Amino acid sequence: MRSRDMALAVAVMAVWGFNFIAIHVGLAQFPPVLFCALRFGLSAFPAIFFVGRPQVPWRWVFAVAVLLGVVKFSLLFAGMASGMPSGLSALVLQSQAIFTTAFAVAFLRERVAGRQILGMVIAALGMVLVASRLGPDRPAGAFALCVASAAAWGSANIAMRKAAAPDMLRFMVWVSAVATPMLIVVSLLVEGPSADYAALRSMSFSAFGALVYIAFLSTLVGFGVWGSMIRKYGAATVAPFSMLVPFFAMASGALVLGEKVHLTDIAGGAAVIGGVLIGAFRRAQAAAPAAAPSPAAQRPETSYAARSV
Repeated sequence: MRSRDMALAVAVMAVWGFNFIAIHVGLAQFPPVLFCALRFGLSAFPAIFFVGRPQVPWRWVFAVAVLLGVVKFSLLFAGMASGMPSGLSALVLQSQAIFTTAFAVAFLRERVAGRQILGMVIAALGMVLVASRLGPDRPAGAFALCVASAAAWGSANIAMRKAAAPDMLRFMVWVSAVATPMLIVVSLLVEGPSADYAALRSMSFSAFGALVYIAFLSTLVGFGVWGSMIRKYGAATVAPFSMLVPFFAMASGALVLGEKVHLTDIAGGAAVIGGVLIGAFRRAQAAAPAAAPSPAAQRPETSYAARSV
C-alpha cells in the first residue's frame, strides 16, 4: 500500500474513533433511537438522489437495514446512553469478530481454522478482562447492550457478505434510507412523541454538530474512502486498519471526556484486538497467492472488521 493511502486509511480510522465522542455529545440531547433515526436520515438524504440504485437484491438492503441500522446502532446508542464509556464501547464492539465467525460457521457452513479459534478464545478472554471492571462508571446493563450490539453487527456482516455490494457507499446510503422510517416508528413507540419533539425543539448547536459529523463525515466520507481503498487494495489488506478505531476512541475519550482507562482495559483491549488480528491475518494469508485479484475478489464483503460506525 502506498504511504499516502496508508495515511488516508489511518485518518479514516481517526474519524471513526472520534465518532464515539460525537455519539456521546449527541446522546446528551437526543433519545438513543431518535438519534439513530436522525443520523441515518441525514446519511440517506439527499445522497440517495445521486448515488443510483443499490446494485444488490432488495432483500439484502432490508436485512442489513434491520440488523445494522435498527438493531445494532439502537443497542449501541442505548448502551452508551445508559452509562457505557465511549472509548470502551468502541472496544467492546470489536467482539463482533467472534459473533461473525460463529454465525459464518452456523449459517454459511464456513470452516474455521485452528488459528481462528485461537484468536476467538484470546478475544473472548479480553472481553472477560474488560467486564471485570464493571461497576457504577460502567453499568453491567450498559455493557450487555454493547455486547448485544456486537452480536447484531456480526449477523449484519453475514448479510453484507451475502449481499456482495460492489459499491459500499451506495449500499450504505440505501441501507440508511430504509432504516430511517423504521427507526422513527420504533422511537415513537419506545421513546414517545413528546420526548422526541422536546429533543428536536431544544436541539443545541453541539448536538447538531455531532449529528452532522456522524452522518456526513463518519458515514458518507468515511465509507466512501474506505470503499475505494478496498476496491484498490482488497479487503484482506485494508481491514486490519479498523483495529485502530478502538485506540483512537479510547484515547479521545480519555483526553476529551476524561474517561478513565484502567490496566485491565488496556490488557483486555490488547487481547481483543490481537485475537481479531490473528483471524484477519489468517484470511490475508489465504488471499495472498492471488497476484492480480479479480474485481469480485476485491469486494468489501470479504471484510468483517471494517463496519464499526
